[in-house]
Amino acid sequence: MNLVVLTGAGISAESGVPTFRASDGLWEGHRIEAVATPEGFAADPALVQDFYNQRRRHLAKVAPNAAHRALADLAARWRGDFLLVTQNVDDLHDRAHVETPPAPGFELIHMHGELLKARCTASGAVYYWTGDLETAHASPHHPQGVLRPHIVWFGEMPLAMERIEAALEACDLFVSIGTSGAVYPAAGFVQLARMAGARTVEINLEPTQGARLFDEGVYGPATEAVPAFFDAL
Repeated sequence: MNLVVLTGAGISAESGVPTFRASDGLWEGHRIEAVATPEGFAADPALVQDFYNQRRRHLAKVAPNAAHRALADLAARWRGDFLLVTQNVDDLHDRAHVETPPAPGFELIHMHGELLKARCTASGAVYYWTGDLETAHASPHHPQGVLRPHIVWFGEMPLAMERIEAALEACDLFVSIGTSGAVYPAAGFVQLARMAGARTVEINLEPTQGARLFDEGVYGPATEAVPAFFDAL
């Protein structure tokens, strides 16, 4: 059986990672356009670098929770293909899979990038990066490049979309966890899975606006609902 799991902010919220967007449209007090667009970076790189430096430092204060670990446990015993796609830029899935190594056939994709990586603006080369980035941090890869957060901003294409779509077209089970289902292209994943004949399941704190597209809904805190669902599976 081939499995695709999509995770969003709801799975990391219980670890203390702030969700992306509040009801007022702000991200921790900042306009989205100011800190999550290429135009915002061009207009005020110091603000943007400081914003992500703070997010990067915060990762040291959080840890994987029971939902991350339940997925890692599942990956360790799954015998088919298992693609875990996360919209989250934290490293909590990565840490959970280091604690419990996955079986062959498992793959993790951060479709919106990663806080612990930086990217050269000139060449696109990506580096593992745990410290702060300066306003015009020179790229070690290109003389005209600077390092920016390896984050997919609004107006940019999510990563590995061809690989994700191929997995959805071949999956038998698609599970969406802790995501609003309101932002494309991730919001369209359930439809691709349905077209492939897969069973579709939504696990969330409450039903999303796309809940009717799923065959099954499981609702409650991720740390309770995710382990219970995959234990039963």
